[in-house]
Amino acid sequence: MPTVLRLGPYRFFFYANENEEPAHIHVQRDRALAKFWLKPVAYASSSGFSAQELSKLLKLVEENKEVFEEAWNEFFSR
Repeated sequence: MPTVLRLGPYRFFFYANENEEPAHIHVQRDRALAKFWLKPVAYASSSGFSAQELSKLLKLVEENKEVFEEAWNEFFSR
């Protein structure tokens, strides 16, 4: 599972076997996990994050969308 970015307590990553799904990014902090679609950026699912923290994560995903898309496309174009 390639880690794309770390920001504070958050790890942004995707699983290597998810190329059948549209581009997305997972976010982990401790045992909390969330998933966001990238095209367009939208909340997909989560467990363990508060609504307030999910709003913060959505903003971080929007701010780093290009980085996540580039990593996704590079990894799955092999």
